[in-house]
Amino acid sequence: MSNSYVLEAKNLGKTYQEGVIETQVFRNIDFRLAAGEKLAIVGASGSGKSTLLHLLAGLDNPSSGEVLLLGEVFSAKSEGKRGKLRNANMGFVYQFHHLLPEFTALDNVLMPLRIRRSNLNEATAKATALLEHVGLGHRLKHKPAELSGGERQRVAIARALITDPACILADEPTGNLDQESAKQVFELLLELNQEFQTAVLIVTHDMQLANRMDRILRLKNGELHAEESAQNPSGQTPA
Repeated sequence: MSNSYVLEAKNLGKTYQEGVIETQVFRNIDFRLAAGEKLAIVGASGSGKSTLLHLLAGLDNPSSGEVLLLGEVFSAKSEGKRGKLRNANMGFVYQFHHLLPEFTALDNVLMPLRIRRSNLNEATAKATALLEHVGLGHRLKHKPAELSGGERQRVAIARALITDPACILADEPTGNLDQESAKQVFELLLELNQEFQTAVLIVTHDMQLANRMDRILRLKNGELHAEESAQNPSGQTPA
C-alpha cells in the first residue's frame, strides 16, 4: 500500500448471525482514503454505512477481510492496541455530539489528550487555541447544555482535531442541526480539511454536502460504487 493512503479496506465483509439466520451487510469491500482527501459515503437507511464506518474505525470486527491504518493491519490488532492507534490517528464527529455533559467545552476537547496523559499545560493551551479557531474562544467554560447545537458540533470538531489525526470520520455530523447551523459546521469541516490536510470521511444522506467532497461512494446491495461529484466529475480515485 502506498504511504499516501491513511485508511484502506481489503475484501472487507460483515455478516451478522442470529440463530440459524445469517444477514450479510456487505461483502468484498475495497476502499482507500488518501491523505488530505474529502470522501463521502452515501446510501439508503439500513444499507450499512454506519456499520462500515465502525469497521473502518476498529469499533467492530469484520467477518472477512482487513482494515489498514497508515499501512498497519488495524483490524487484526487487540482491542487495546486498536484503541491506542485510534487515539493517535483518528478523530470522530457524530450526528449527536457525544460530549460529556458534566464537563466544560475546554475539558471535552482536552479529553483525548488526558487519555494519552499528555502534559496538561501544553494540552490546555492547544485545546484553547483550537476552540478559538472554531469560533468558541468565548465558550471555553460553558457546558454542553449551555451551548447551541451548532456550537456543540464545533466543540466535537475541535475534540476530533486535538490529537492531530491522519483522518476524521464523521457520521451524519450535520444531521441533527438546523439548515444554517449545518451549513456552518460543514463549511468549518472543509476549511479545517484544507488548513490541516486531515483526511475527512463523511457518512451522509445529504447529497448537497456529498457533492462538496472530492469523491462519493454509494453503498448499495452490499457493495461500494463510485459516483460523480461536483468536485470530481469522473468519480475516479485521486492518484
